[in-house]
Amino acid sequence: MRIFASRSNPLRSNLLRQLVVVVLVLAVAALVLESTSPFRNSQLASMAYYAIAAVGLTLLTGLNGQISLGHGALMAVGAYTAALLLRAESPLPFPAIALVAVLVTALVGLVVGLAAARLSGPYLAGATLALAVALPGLALYFSDTLGGEAGLRVPTPPTPTWFKDLIGNLSGNPVTGTKYVAYIGWVAVALTLFFLLNLTRSHVGRHWRAVRDNDVAAELAGINLGRTRVQAFVVSAACAGLAGAVMALVVRLAAPSAFTLVLSLGLLTAIVIGGLGSMSGAVLGSAVLVFLPGTATDFATARGFDSTQAAQLAPFIYGVVLVLVILLAPSGLFGSLSSAYRRIRSTRRSQKPVHTKENA
Repeated sequence: MRIFASRSNPLRSNLLRQLVVVVLVLAVAALVLESTSPFRNSQLASMAYYAIAAVGLTLLTGLNGQISLGHGALMAVGAYTAALLLRAESPLPFPAIALVAVLVTALVGLVVGLAAARLSGPYLAGATLALAVALPGLALYFSDTLGGEAGLRVPTPPTPTWFKDLIGNLSGNPVTGTKYVAYIGWVAVALTLFFLLNLTRSHVGRHWRAVRDNDVAAELAGINLGRTRVQAFVVSAACAGLAGAVMALVVRLAAPSAFTLVLSLGLLTAIVIGGLGSMSGAVLGSAVLVFLPGTATDFATARGFDSTQAAQLAPFIYGVVLVLVILLAPSGLFGSLSSAYRRIRSTRRSQKPVHTKENA
């Protein structure tokens, strides 16, 4: 009995830990949403879909070692799927629409993953770069269905009465459409983190890390390299599809101009700034991606720059931050903070007096 309990405790504690993470994410998101302006609510909604895509990309790049420059195109698949379903005469509930977007994008990810399973390094990056360039162009070819260059307008689903009553009773604040969409986004973030954190701690996640660290040793250990890489690509693509569905809901538009190579590079930059291989770092990098440009623009405007100069200063500051993080914090912002916290804890422990029998 004791042996059985010792074996089951790690699984139970792992599940409990991830449930605590979900509750904390939702609690913090609700607290911030109820205490900020509608503009900040819209920024937090944007951060939600960036965070979902970034945690999926950090799983692929940080945990499995595959570099993808095509996640913006995979987000486009999820966004257009959600847009088409939301524009129906009697649309499904958004959770069902999001699930369909995830499945469709996962299927696309399966096709791309099978094609790129034998590629690595710059060859894989080149293949996904071609995906990022070519896939959004399908909206122009199928303009009758996908809206062409103008894209598809996405209607916002009505806010349920029970949700308005719940938030109104708990916070005393009215529920706007922007706030409702932000809540949807952060529920999606919490569920994505719960799923991925549990998955990365399973044998599947251990296989991903083994292939990343040494693919030859992993193959000698009996791990199927192609299947493992395809699994990681499909899961990461599914996250991108969910992010695209949330993005369509937030932006209220699915258009090719929103899913250019810049979006894919921004996601890759976010996970580098936050810390490769860290889910929390991906969320932190998403916050930098969303809030830093606006903060830089406001700073420049307050210093007397005109609107054009302020807009040009924002990407410059973002680039400077990226270079500084790479040079001074190679493990990313979250990795550096975690290392500093561990050093402080070890220093405090070493400074504690050691009680011995002689001292007693």
